[in-house]
Amino acid sequence: MKTYVILFMVVFLMHGMTLVNVTLFDGNWNGIVLMLSNLLFLVACVFFGTEFRARRRVKG
Repeated sequence: MKTYVILFMVVFLMHGMTLVNVTLFDGNWNGIVLMLSNLLFLVACVFFGTEFRARRRVKG
């Protein structure tokens, strides 16, 4: 899969979790959703960093 597809899926998951939390659970799980969103963001940053370094090595 391309890098931008995976990053787009992570953003979609983050927004989907927030939407479900607000609409179905009336925001009762804000702490859990925030923690999961932060973890997804960190995973996406690490993934992007490794892909960026790998592509830079191939070009250089």
